Amino acid sequence: MHELTFFRTWLPVIYLYGVGGIIFFSGMVVIFKAKTIKRERQRHQRWIKILYFGFFYYLLLHVFLTYAALNF
Repeated sequence: MHELTFFRTWLPVIYLYGVGGIIFFSGMVVIFKAKTIKRERQRHQRWIKILYFGFFYYLLLHVFLTYAALNF
């Protein structure tokens, strides 16, 4: 069986949400600069919140489950 080291457990999480976060937030910047989302519209504000919430929800879920798996 493989030993559960930092490189097999936490590094993939850091890479996934680090690189994925850069891509996600770069995409959000492009969306705002292209003015495809208008912040003054109620419906667009809702979707902005949903997008940010979704990213951080899965980040925290993944971190929690990795931590739980390593400590049980």
